[in-house]
Amino acid sequence: MLALGPNRQRNSSVQDPDEFRLSLVEHLDELRGRIVRILVFLIVGWVFGWVVEPTVYETLSQWAQKQIPASVKYEEAFRSVTEPFMLKLKLSFYIGLVLMFPFIIGQVWGFIRPALRPTEVRPFKVLAPLSFVLFFVGCALCWSIIPIALGWFVSYLGEFPGTGIIQEPGTLVFFIAKMLLAFGIGFQLPVVVFFLAKIGILTPAVLKTHWRHATVVIFFLSMILTPSNDIPSMLTMAIPMTLLFFMSMLAVSWSNRHQRDPVLDQLD
Repeated sequence: MLALGPNRQRNSSVQDPDEFRLSLVEHLDELRGRIVRILVFLIVGWVFGWVVEPTVYETLSQWAQKQIPASVKYEEAFRSVTEPFMLKLKLSFYIGLVLMFPFIIGQVWGFIRPALRPTEVRPFKVLAPLSFVLFFVGCALCWSIIPIALGWFVSYLGEFPGTGIIQEPGTLVFFIAKMLLAFGIGFQLPVVVFFLAKIGILTPAVLKTHWRHATVVIFFLSMILTPSNDIPSMLTMAIPMTLLFFMSMLAVSWSNRHQRDPVLDQLD
C-alpha cells in the first residue's frame, strides 16, 4: 500500500503491473519533493543560525559558567586554529535544525498522512499540540536541574586539590543543548503510548500487565538519553516519565472504557 500524496486516494488493490509502476513512480516523486523541501528548510535554518550563533553562544555559555562555583579555576581554550570555525559551523547548524524542526515534521507528516485511515489520523489532532507542550515541559524541567547536574560533577573536583577545569569552548553549550533535547524527547512517551493504544497496537490490558517492565525500560532509557549520565539527571527524567506513563495508562483506559477487551472476548 502506497502513500501517493495529499490529493490522491488510497489504492488497496493495484492488480495491473503498469498501474503499480505508475503509482510507485508517483510515490517516489512525492518523496523526492518532500526531501528537497526539508533540505531547503535546513539550509535556510543554517543561514539564520549562522547569524544568531554569537548571541546564542554568549547567552548559554555565560549562564552555564555562572553555575560553576567561583572558587573553581575554569578556563576555555581551543586546541587548533580551525576549531573556532568548526564550532560556529556546528552550533549554527544545530540552531537551524531546532528552528526548522516543526517545518521538517510537517513535511514528514504530509508524506505519511495520505496512507493513514481517518481513524488513524484523528488522534494526531489532539496529540500534535500535546507533543509540543510536553516537549517544552521537559525542556523547562531540564533547565531547572542543569545547575544541579553541573554542581554534582564539579563537587568531585575537591578530591583532586590544586586542579582546575580547562575545556574546549562550546562544551558547556552543547551539554546544555543535548540535555534539553534529551528531556524534550523523553517527555514524548505519553504521546507514543496513547497513539499506539488508539491504533490498536497497545491495549489497556497489555499496559496493566507489563507496567513493571515498562518502568524498568523507562529508567534504562533515561540513563541512555541523559548525556551527562549522572544520577540526579537520570532520576529527574525517569521519575516524571514514569508518572506520565501511568497517566497515559489511565487516559487509555478511560478512552477505551466502552470497548471490550479482546482477551475477554476469547474467554466468552
